[in-house]
Amino acid sequence: MPDDLMTIDRPAAPAVATEAASLMEVISRAAADPATDVDKLERLLGMYERITARSAEQAYHDAMSDAQAEMRPIAADASNPQTKSKYASFVALDRALRPIYTRHGFSLSYDTDDGAPTDHIRVVCKVSHRAGHTERPRIDMPADGKGAKGGDVMTKTHATGAAMTYGQRYLLKMIFNIAVGDDNDAGWGGGPSTFISEADAAGLMALADRVGADKRAFCEFLQVPSFTEIPAHLHTKAKLALTEKGKKNGTLK
Repeated sequence: MPDDLMTIDRPAAPAVATEAASLMEVISRAAADPATDVDKLERLLGMYERITARSAEQAYHDAMSDAQAEMRPIAADASNPQTKSKYASFVALDRALRPIYTRHGFSLSYDTDDGAPTDHIRVVCKVSHRAGHTERPRIDMPADGKGAKGGDVMTKTHATGAAMTYGQRYLLKMIFNIAVGDDNDAGWGGGPSTFISEADAAGLMALADRVGADKRAFCEFLQVPSFTEIPAHLHTKAKLALTEKGKKNGTLK
C-alpha cells in the first residue's frame, strides 16, 4: 500500500478563508480608489469568487465525510409484493439520516427536471451545505406504470408518484452511500452486507489516530465510505495496513 495514501491532510479551510479575507481588503481599497482600473477590479472580484467557491466546496466535502462516518447500514422495513423482496422505505432512510446530515450543515430538497427518456421522470436532489456549496445529483426513473412482469399495474398518475418516491429513495441512498439490508425491490439481487462490528471499527479508528493515518484517505484506499462500513473480510487487511504504517513511522514497534 502506498504510504502517501494515508498521510494526505485535509486542505486547511482557515488558510483559504484568510486568503479570501486578505483579497477582500485589497478589493475594498481598490474600489475606494477612483484611479483603479475597472478591468483589474473585475479580475480581483473573479479571483475572490473562485477562492470562496473553493473554500465552500472543501467545507462541503469535509462535512460529507464526517456525516458518513456517523451513518450506519439501515435495515429493510418494507416489502415489494411483486418481486417478493424487502427494501428500506424513504421514511426509514429519512428518519435515520436527517438528524445526522442536518447536524453537519446539509439540507436536501427534491424536484424534477427535463431530459428524461420517454416514460421516465428525472428526479433531482438539491444538496446544499451551509458553507455555500451545492450539488444536484439526479436519477431517471421509469414512470410507464408497468410491473415487474411487464403488465400495466398503475395509472399514469400513480406511476408518476411512484417514480418520484422511488427516485427520492434511491438518491438519498446514493448521496450518503448507504447500505441497506436485503434491498432487492428492483430485482438487482444481493442481500444484507456484513460489516465489522462497532467495536472493531472503533479499534481501527483508534489505531489510525495512533499511527497518524488520515482516516478519510484510508477509507478511500479500502474503497469504503467509512470505518463502520468496512466489510468483515477486510478487517485483517485494514489492521495490517495501519500496523505497517505505524512501524514505518516509528509510532509502533
